[in-house]
Amino acid sequence: MLWIYRLLFLPVFLVVAPAYLRRMRRRGGYGEKFSQRFGGHRVPPRRPGVKRIWLQAVSVGEMLAIGPMLEALRRDGVEVYLTTTTSTGYRTAAERYRGPILEIGYFPIDWWLFSARAWARIDPDLVILTEGERWPEHIHQAGRRGAPVLCINARISDRSYHRLRRFRPAARLMLDGIARLLPSSAQDEARFQALGFPAGRMRAVGNIKLDVSIPRLDEAGRAGLRGELGLPAGFILLGSSTWPGEEAALLAALRDARADGLPVSLLLVPRHAERRPEIEQLLRGSGLRFHFRTDGAAAAAVDVSVADTTGELRRLTQLADVVFVGKSLAPHTEGQTPVEAASLGRPILFGPGMGNFRQLAAELVAAGAALTVADGKELSARVAGLLRDTARRESLAAAALAWRSANAGAMERTLAVVREELASR
Repeated sequence: MLWIYRLLFLPVFLVVAPAYLRRMRRRGGYGEKFSQRFGGHRVPPRRPGVKRIWLQAVSVGEMLAIGPMLEALRRDGVEVYLTTTTSTGYRTAAERYRGPILEIGYFPIDWWLFSARAWARIDPDLVILTEGERWPEHIHQAGRRGAPVLCINARISDRSYHRLRRFRPAARLMLDGIARLLPSSAQDEARFQALGFPAGRMRAVGNIKLDVSIPRLDEAGRAGLRGELGLPAGFILLGSSTWPGEEAALLAALRDARADGLPVSLLLVPRHAERRPEIEQLLRGSGLRFHFRTDGAAAAAVDVSVADTTGELRRLTQLADVVFVGKSLAPHTEGQTPVEAASLGRPILFGPGMGNFRQLAAELVAAGAALTVADGKELSARVAGLLRDTARRESLAAAALAWRSANAGAMERTLAVVREELASR
């Protein structure tokens, strides 16, 4: 099966490359270290007696989540070579982790020549993959060199799970070379087991994102941030990691709440900052005052503030009275993570499409920490209802904090497994 993957990889890659390159150009920042996509990494030589880990993480959320692990491994005297796939992930890592790690690089294209070239240069004792990162060639190269592969905070989306159930050889290709797998939930554990991963090499330790310590803004910090965004006194509705169509639904919710006499402004944090032209066109047709954060501090109060930046969601969430979690209203079905909002004790709303976080979303709803809305119309009704009902908002917020506290500790459990694997090397 690996040879089929190798033979098909390049033709498929050449077909999708134009769209991929266009997206890279829109997002920017990919020119730096571009040769690393082809295995051209420059890594300091190994030091005698020092263990080395190659850790791959993609999104900004994953980068923020691994912070405690990087600090712990630094204290243990372990070298970590950290790679990512996106320019936003790279910028986040460069801003935060220059000290605790050996180097930051881009993950190579998963074809045998590029992967083997990178492996010869990085030469780790252990490989750690986060969440949905399971690259067949990368895993194969680890096996050739005797480096165990550990998947942490592992999850599998509805779409991937159903596809792999239908095509078992692909599931074996991506799972057989993994030494240990640490699912982030019991649902993910059951799915991996159904795909044939041995239960004895798997342990659901929880979601490490719940153990991230979020610096809290004081009253002056919140007021200053609010002023920069141009948000006047009153309530703030946050659209967290929104996708196409959801900004329009939130604008409708804003109008409906204001029609009910509620003093509320809208803070939008789109999942992809390069969607600015599309969102700006929508706002220009709305008749509302708006401001984009990348234009600098707002000169006057606005109705809608758009945070078209990266890595600020945890700070911005602290301003919110109600949070809507994006990628969850039709036609979207996968959802974005509600972990930050829950950890900060904010009332949470999301649509029915939370496939990537199905169990987590169900737990929040069951705990009384979140509410599901069927569509944009119900979103408007829920927003207005919550803004009118202080006691209901406080109840949701308290339940979110209690849920987070009850589910903490995944990072320590994950680190224990990492240390076990290193000790066996």
